[in-house]
Amino acid sequence: MPPKTPSVALITGASRGIGAAIAAEMHARGWCVIGTATNSKRPELQSCPFVDEWWDVNFENSSELEDFNRRVLELAQLGAFVNNAGINIIKPQQDVTSEDYARIENVNLKAAYFASRAAAMNMAANGGGKIVNIASIWSVISKEWRSLYSTMKTGLVGMTRAMAVEWAPQGVLVNAVSPGFTMTDLTRDSLSEEQRREMETRIPIGRFAEPAEIAKTVAFLCGQDNTYLTGQNIVIDGGFTNV
Repeated sequence: MPPKTPSVALITGASRGIGAAIAAEMHARGWCVIGTATNSKRPELQSCPFVDEWWDVNFENSSELEDFNRRVLELAQLGAFVNNAGINIIKPQQDVTSEDYARIENVNLKAAYFASRAAAMNMAANGGGKIVNIASIWSVISKEWRSLYSTMKTGLVGMTRAMAVEWAPQGVLVNAVSPGFTMTDLTRDSLSEEQRREMETRIPIGRFAEPAEIAKTVAFLCGQDNTYLTGQNIVIDGGFTNV
């Protein structure tokens, strides 16, 4: 259960996949959930039962990020902030352009850095809170064509450690969660059934994670039972990175 006050959980990229699962889990545990999306006017989001309020924001846009951060600073009863919004650009490093780099950095690292700072400042002024950054197994290992994504997610984990040290005296606990292969709609769309089965043979637990499994760990980190865990990167991958 969340603390009685503050009771607001702000989750970026809550419209689908792991972000939506986190929003649903937090809502089920009694949080008032605010989610971000690039277009919350879509009917399925307007009728979403587990997001109490939507904020439209495109983190590639600097002015929208600045407006978002101002709202975070002013948000009442903010107890949890989950940095989940992100994009991926998969290509050989020799083909990466400066525009590619700027785009993924703006969303995956710059936005997370400044939004987390705003959340920490808010929480520190109001008795503390929890921040969780959604990183990736590609912050721990990597593979071909992942230079951009690994760079940003590794930076996100480094930011998590630094923030944890800086904000702990003010009651703000900061952690990262690094999911492995997870059965989201994007996964289903991007991998064939044969490709998924082949990948599952390489995961010791023998299957992909469900988004709800990632969400339960995030909810624990944000909840009352987490009173001492900070500065950690929790890898949820069914043992994949240990093979």
